[in-house]
Amino acid sequence: MLGYIISILIAQLAGLVGSIFTMPAITTWYAELAKPSFTPPSYVFGPAWAMLYTLMGLAAYRIWEKRSTSGARRALVLYGTQLVLNALWSYAFFGLHNPLAGVGVIVLLWIAVFMTMIFFYRVDKTAGWLLVPYVVWISFAGALNYAVWMLN
Repeated sequence: MLGYIISILIAQLAGLVGSIFTMPAITTWYAELAKPSFTPPSYVFGPAWAMLYTLMGLAAYRIWEKRSTSGARRALVLYGTQLVLNALWSYAFFGLHNPLAGVGVIVLLWIAVFMTMIFFYRVDKTAGWLLVPYVVWISFAGALNYAVWMLN
């Protein structure tokens, strides 16, 4: 049980790092941007990300438990890569106030998350399925990021 908690906290830490760049921009720079009609209300993002980071942590720990299995190490490296890209997106979009840079990072993030999901699935099917909501959310976030860039 402690392993699951630590794994979830590690994933949540990536969100905390990203929020350092996100939070100051929400009521200032981001509030003034033109946004597409499908932009969710701001209060949706926090709970959505908290749930996604929890699912990521659960999935990662399942892989960690099978770390001696073929492909597990590569899957965990991909997992770490996507966590870094996740925080980097917040820096690019919110920290630099640059939706175009955000588009570039989110494309790399989507690829990394999708690859992580595939590699997790090969080691532990449940771990792979736990990342499906994350891939869906990143797909939506990518469309939203692209639309913000186009509108501004």
